[in-house]
Amino acid sequence: MRTVASLSHVNSEHWDGLSHGDAPFQRHGFLMALEESGSVGPESGWHPIYLLVSRDEELIGGAAAYIKTDSYGEYIFDWGWARAASQFGQDYYPKLVIAAPFTPATGARLLYKYEGDRTLVYEVLAAGIAELVKRYELSSAHLLFCTDEEAEAMAAHGFSRRASYQFHWRNRAYKSFDEFLGQLKSRKRKQIRKERRRAQEAIDNLEFVSARDLRDEDLDALDSFYRKTVGEHGGFDYLRPGFFQAAAERMPDSMLFARVTMASKVVAGAVFFEGENSLFGRYWGSEAECEFLHFEVAYYAAIERCIDRGIALFEAGAQGQQKLMRGFEPAPTHSLHLFADPILSRAIEGFLVQEEQGVAHQMAELARTGPYRCDEG
Repeated sequence: MRTVASLSHVNSEHWDGLSHGDAPFQRHGFLMALEESGSVGPESGWHPIYLLVSRDEELIGGAAAYIKTDSYGEYIFDWGWARAASQFGQDYYPKLVIAAPFTPATGARLLYKYEGDRTLVYEVLAAGIAELVKRYELSSAHLLFCTDEEAEAMAAHGFSRRASYQFHWRNRAYKSFDEFLGQLKSRKRKQIRKERRRAQEAIDNLEFVSARDLRDEDLDALDSFYRKTVGEHGGFDYLRPGFFQAAAERMPDSMLFARVTMASKVVAGAVFFEGENSLFGRYWGSEAECEFLHFEVAYYAAIERCIDRGIALFEAGAQGQQKLMRGFEPAPTHSLHLFADPILSRAIEGFLVQEEQGVAHQMAELARTGPYRCDEG
């Protein structure tokens, strides 16, 4: 195993030939768009260090890792752990994070080329992560929003497993949006129809446009919407100017813009990344004051697209219990954590056991009060 500080040193076809699955957020184009725009790098708090596993000079495994001096942009919250480390008289930062920056979407984090080498690559990467923690005197390593398979494998290598959940929409082979609505409780169904009608009456058009066909003014509008939304909600504009342009150039066939127009002007929209069987929604924004437009763009139009194209899974981002009444359901997510100090490790391990029980209870309660009819099955 070796490491490089930029993915520009890695052939894009070789990297993308690894086991990414349907999520695009570890692919060469997405990660390089983050690098080129300065969204990750020396001034961002995310210092890239890519792990590469080779055999006879052939790339057979890899992972995108980052040395961090804070916990911003991760969406698996560990600020309490940082305070606990301080109480133990230890520094929690810097730490190592293996993740898709600013992207709370489940996907492969430990990439391999050949199915027969999967176990070997996992072993090499687990040892490599532990070595990086030691070499750079880091407090810990964190594998975020990984697959269940990776969680099982890395737990066997000494990582502590943490339970969390999001709200995902799943396609039950619906033939139309109306058929989907028919599976919801009456009150939810009526509410969604009202919201769609109000939003659609207020705009001229909503269309999904491939990044390949986006104009400069579309990308400028998208960047403006993103920064406006971040500012209105007191967040951080992690994605620096130029990211959307770079992503569109590098991912022309998987990036989409849900573009909303009024009087021939682009007034709102959201970014989506589409795989063969999954759709991922991100970065909603608007300069128009239209009731329910956010739900139409970020949820309903995307659900309708999934139904029309036979896409099985739609992830619309982190948090947001308002998704529950709109057809989304609680879905488990996974993260893994390795601590250099055994005392801190044992303390957090005890917390994780209790937290897992709480998460399971919350998910069960949410599923019980979900939007689907009791006879939906």
